[in-house]
Amino acid sequence: MIDVINLEKKFGDNQVLDKISVTVEKGDIMVVIGPSGSGKSTFLRCLNCMEDPTGGQIIFNGVDIADTKVDINIHRRHMGMVFQHFNLFNNKTVVQNIMLAPVYVQCQDLRKIKRKNFCLKFTNLFKSGDKKQELTPITTSKAEIVKNAREEAIDLLKRIGLEDKADVYPSTLSGGQKQRVAIVRALAMKPDVILFDEPTSALDPEMVGEVLDLMKSLAKEGMTMVIVTHEMGFAREVANKVLFIDGGQILESAPPEEFFSNPKNPRLKEFLSKVL
Repeated sequence: MIDVINLEKKFGDNQVLDKISVTVEKGDIMVVIGPSGSGKSTFLRCLNCMEDPTGGQIIFNGVDIADTKVDINIHRRHMGMVFQHFNLFNNKTVVQNIMLAPVYVQCQDLRKIKRKNFCLKFTNLFKSGDKKQELTPITTSKAEIVKNAREEAIDLLKRIGLEDKADVYPSTLSGGQKQRVAIVRALAMKPDVILFDEPTSALDPEMVGEVLDLMKSLAKEGMTMVIVTHEMGFAREVANKVLFIDGGQILESAPPEEFFSNPKNPRLKEFLSKVL
């Protein structure tokens, strides 16, 4: 699903990522760990080009999205993102937060069809018979898009037990509730993969479990995920690949049993001795 080839990222003279290559297959639960400042979050943000790579390729579903000629917004529709600090819009209700992206994208597509049909109607005036092009049928309206998006958003809130919070504002939610809403907001776009940037690090310890439980249920359903986290127990239990990044390089990559039980890289051994 994602092929990262010789990925580099520099901020000025600071080389944050140094020729990283890794493959994410469909259904993978890839966990990325490492010390603070090692380049983990930068790596994740480069995967959907929130940070523009300095070099290398990111092949997502067969397209190099690191190519500046590619319309990255089209591909971001299929790549969800969950942030450390939730990034919910506080001036919108919970259900509006979840509906926002699906409604925007579908209405944008609807406008494109209408514009295309308008142009075709005009050009067809100068064509005859079988030379006229068929118009794209319009099967929905903005009102229907909004109605369907709200129904799907409510279904997602029911899944996490927060349907009663649909019409409240995020400021009234706990940290754990905000992060679960942020996760289902990503799910609302029906992505191929979800990227998690330290999703539990801003939470109180008692709220971490409810977020990890939701992520575990997504893993059981086969959702492809790339997760930057410090939760070693979660990595050991759920991941099928674990990467250790330090100094902008992948120093070790292995299945969790081997990664935690038999680390080979001296820097990884030192890191695990401090966090386990």
